[in-house]
Amino acid sequence: MTNREQHLKAVMTGRRSRAAGGAWEELLGASCRHYRLKGAAEITKTPEPMKPIGPKNAKGQFLACYTKQAQPDYKGTLAGGRAVVFEAKHTDSDRLQRSVVSEEQEKQLDRHAALGADCFVMVSFGFRQFFKIPWEVFRDMKERYGRKYITPEDVQEYRVRYIGGTLHFL
Repeated sequence: MTNREQHLKAVMTGRRSRAAGGAWEELLGASCRHYRLKGAAEITKTPEPMKPIGPKNAKGQFLACYTKQAQPDYKGTLAGGRAVVFEAKHTDSDRLQRSVVSEEQEKQLDRHAALGADCFVMVSFGFRQFFKIPWEVFRDMKERYGRKYITPEDVQEYRVRYIGGTLHFL
């Protein structure tokens, strides 16, 4: 494979990944709206900490850089007052690596969990299987499963139902 072919393959893989990530966020956003309308929770997507470093172009796009490491993807409050903090991950593979959660996200999830928040990782395997994996289970997967990745078979007890356009994770 030539350098150009490798580059084009990488570009296409990146586009597919971004599209899947966007679809995963849309699905989670619809589920969070469902819980808001039911009065069960107020959960919002954490904005990416970015700073524009140039003016918008003719298409309304701009160049930006991250101002600090990413935080967990979603934060909110459950009915009754308990905090909820979670990271969202999608893969089209049959396994999800432990390393998909950054050190900064890990630190924040640990700190929130220590204060009593409901912390977890929402996982989509190919938009076919969905899981709400408690943070301590995801964090300690090496000790629990003997490796630094999980498969859907490992986490069946944390499976989440998808009904009528909503993930039932609360």
